[in-house]
Amino acid sequence: MKYVVTGSLGHISKPLAERLIQAGHQVTIISSNAGKISEIEKLGATAAIGSVEDTAFLTQAFTGADAVYTMVPPTISAPDWRQHIAKVGKNYAEAIRATGVKYVVNLSSMGAHMPEGCGPVSGIYYVEQALNELEGVAVKHLRPGFFYYNFLANAGMVKHMGIIGGNYGSDTKMVLVATDDIAEVAAEELLNLNFTGKSVRYIVSDERRTQEIATIFGQAVGKPDLHWVDFPDQDTLGAMLQNGLPEDVAKNYTEMGAAIRSEEMFSDYRQQKSIKLSKTKLEAFAPSFAQAYAQV
Repeated sequence: MKYVVTGSLGHISKPLAERLIQAGHQVTIISSNAGKISEIEKLGATAAIGSVEDTAFLTQAFTGADAVYTMVPPTISAPDWRQHIAKVGKNYAEAIRATGVKYVVNLSSMGAHMPEGCGPVSGIYYVEQALNELEGVAVKHLRPGFFYYNFLANAGMVKHMGIIGGNYGSDTKMVLVATDDIAEVAAEELLNLNFTGKSVRYIVSDERRTQEIATIFGQAVGKPDLHWVDFPDQDTLGAMLQNGLPEDVAKNYTEMGAAIRSEEMFSDYRQQKSIKLSKTKLEAFAPSFAQAYAQV
């Protein structure tokens, strides 16, 4: 089988590609960075260097593929982040339509049921819609929870301020996921290719309240009394702007945090029945947080 993996050598795309290659399949990895070519080839994959904003490039890269894994690479340079995400989704759909690819595994997100009010994830809503309009193409949307590695951005706060927090709420039960667990599910779907139509699969590694998160990370860095602090939206926005994030990006992240706090981001997931948790619990990620803490 011939697979195309977008997302370069990211936290999900690289372990996904490794699993597909180990299973004996041909894999092309799309990257915008020509400096990644040698590393991609060392994995046993073919590198396709270009931009996901270039539909002609995507069409060339997708030609002959049995299945593709799509994700929108993160960026903070787009003037309208949500619109950028939606446009990349349309580019993928156009390339898939033009090349006759029959199977797509798409990295979506918990909260992608929200066309408004969930920051960048509301852009992913429109990616799902673009792919759902494809006729004769089976699409599996993967909707993972909040990535563990997002908490690495809080390592400096823990070290220098002795607190951890955000605008997610003081006692919110967050739905969390390890990126390798996402890669495992994506590989399973791509290797089996037994899905039809348009469908959604939620991926969750753990569910923890914000104070539990603080306790686990605090124990990992020698601060057993670490407390979660709930920041107002305005303070959250101001802090991100002060740290140099573009205003549009900061507003989107603040909006997503508010959707977590209200739990609307998790509402569709909560309505699902019998979703088996993946294997990697938050405690298993704590050493990675401790390493980031030591380096700031």
